[in-house]
Amino acid sequence: MVYSLAASTLTLATPIGCGTSSSEGAETAAEGARRPTDVLVTGTDEEMLVLEVTAANKVVVRLPRVEVGQGITTAVAMMIAEELDARLADVQIPLADARAKGNQYTGGSNSVSSLYGPARRLAATARAKLVTAAARRWHVPACSLRTRDTMVVAPDGRTATFGSLTASAARIRRPAVSSKPKPASRHRVIGRPTARIDARDIVTGKAKYAGDLSVAGAKPTVVARPPTIGGKVVSVDDRAARALPGVLAVVRIAGGVAVVAESFHHAFKARDALRITWAPGPLAPLSDAAIRARLWAAVPPLGAPPRGSAQVVGEFEFAFVSHAPMEVLTAVADVRAQRAEIWFSSQTPMEARESIASAVGLPTSSVRVHVMRGGGSFGRRLNFDAAIEAALISKAARRPVKLMWSRTDDIRHGRMRPASQHGIRASHARGRVVAFTHAMASVSESSGSSESSGPEGRGAQGGVTTAVARSGRLPAAGPLPSDSGLYNFGRVFGDSGSVELAMPLGAWRSVDSGTMRTAEEIVVDEVARSLGKDPVAFRCTTLRSKAVKAVLDKVATAGGWGRTMPAGRAQGVAIHEEYGSCVACLVEIDATDPKNPRVTKVVMAADVGTAVNPRGLEAQLMGTAIDGISTVLRAGLHIDRGAVREGSFTDFRYARQRHAPLHFEAHIMPSRREPGGAGELGVPAAAGAVANAYARATGTRPRRFPINV
Repeated sequence: MVYSLAASTLTLATPIGCGTSSSEGAETAAEGARRPTDVLVTGTDEEMLVLEVTAANKVVVRLPRVEVGQGITTAVAMMIAEELDARLADVQIPLADARAKGNQYTGGSNSVSSLYGPARRLAATARAKLVTAAARRWHVPACSLRTRDTMVVAPDGRTATFGSLTASAARIRRPAVSSKPKPASRHRVIGRPTARIDARDIVTGKAKYAGDLSVAGAKPTVVARPPTIGGKVVSVDDRAARALPGVLAVVRIAGGVAVVAESFHHAFKARDALRITWAPGPLAPLSDAAIRARLWAAVPPLGAPPRGSAQVVGEFEFAFVSHAPMEVLTAVADVRAQRAEIWFSSQTPMEARESIASAVGLPTSSVRVHVMRGGGSFGRRLNFDAAIEAALISKAARRPVKLMWSRTDDIRHGRMRPASQHGIRASHARGRVVAFTHAMASVSESSGSSESSGPEGRGAQGGVTTAVARSGRLPAAGPLPSDSGLYNFGRVFGDSGSVELAMPLGAWRSVDSGTMRTAEEIVVDEVARSLGKDPVAFRCTTLRSKAVKAVLDKVATAGGWGRTMPAGRAQGVAIHEEYGSCVACLVEIDATDPKNPRVTKVVMAADVGTAVNPRGLEAQLMGTAIDGISTVLRAGLHIDRGAVREGSFTDFRYARQRHAPLHFEAHIMPSRREPGGAGELGVPAAAGAVANAYARATGTRPRRFPINV
């Protein structure tokens, strides 16, 4: 259903991610209009994807998603340009403010797939109305007109820009030409490798992030935080800090002590001058070894294997991992007695708005959240702890603030991927796997933990408990091979447990699949070795999906699988299927120095249905390859007596340029089906391939990740 909004320019809207109530309401407002494009709606565009053709000949779509580097604004612009026959440069995709209703969730690799239909329908309807408006102006049949370059073209060569037609098109209820989106065979923009529409703005500094904003009166703010997770202020002597030049306010909050100053230089100087006595957090008695022991105790037993079968068993450990987006968390907040306004990058702005309102004691309707672009996320911006903290500081200081978390703040006190332990057993008999069991336990956030901390009273509370949930199924975000129809492995069973800790956890790119499927792909390799079979050939004989076989065959062929390599070097392969998509990854590694391995080559192949922007998809796959290299070989967090040991990229050893593969290639499988998900898809395959390559190169069986933590 596409609706016309009451406006002086052509403005159309279509629901996304909502039920029938909105459509029913719109039809009532239209008093029984017969066709979708006849419906005229007045008032708000809540729950809608909205397209406007401006008099300046620009096509503007207010996007209810956030751009965090994944390229969603470019992908949507391509969908719009395709159906409107507009120049890509004439399509603008600003980010929508937080709404009261609808779906503004950015995550789960579903942005392109959820917007593909609505965006194309909007643009196709707009094109039909613009063509009809031109036909009426020129008194010619609408079917004789065509569109290109953001204008309508007549058979005699006359042209009219969309902008010149927008007012008259806004009055058209029933277009004279079809408003159906184009078939894939006619696509000229969708499917063509395209540079990001914001690339120049990003590299020249024109693109604005929260830290770039100049909100009137908003002063730089930083927070002194405890040495341990969840630690509390016992006492603070702020006299020396307040005496320093440029200091405007010192505010005590549950998570620490905030300093507001004229510049970040002044704020950091004053923060370091604070004399604070801290009470240790609830995890102070615990370090890595104790947490691992509790996790192993929470892993459910694997049970008895089938009689007469041989076993391949693996026990795996995955460390905590920080999201560490390149842009540190920043939020600008202006909280007044009767209203609040917040600027920050958020994947969940509607939930953030409600939580901020609750924290500062205002009705949700009095809080406005402006969604800013983000410099990376990987799941970190699903949470909005920095925004709530900024709002509470602004309220307490009685002035607008620009809060910045330092890199150390986020690594030591921000969200992280939970540590997990996995026990996997593959049972085989007569040359095939007859049973596959995967039991795991991960750290979960205790119910006493909260989204953020506020002045004197909110924050992580409570001690440590252990809970084991035996449901017979693993978390839905990380399917077992049989859950996704991946392998013919006979009887497949999963079980899970958890250890509750009062620490900040969050969904990390690929969520549970990033660890679960990595461990499973390692075991698949070991089963092949046990059976004396080649890992690629073994997978091909047990895979159920033709699409997965195709991507595996593609990387094996393109990557030269099986070629002879020098001692200490090897190839590895892994696959993954999720989000309606599948991917295979082949890597080559140089592990002649096992303590300093280097992935030298990565070849990936993905089937994601229609790839709206193959260049953007290639960038996503490249990013997942770096994630796989980092989390398998190098990057993890340690917990020492309740504190995160790492504090920057110096010791949180994410892959640098010198660790990136010397050769990377991505193959996008042709498809005309609608898009699946891609943003998180490649992580398990890349991680599994790196682990398998390392095992083959060193003759070892890696069990703890990262290997060189």
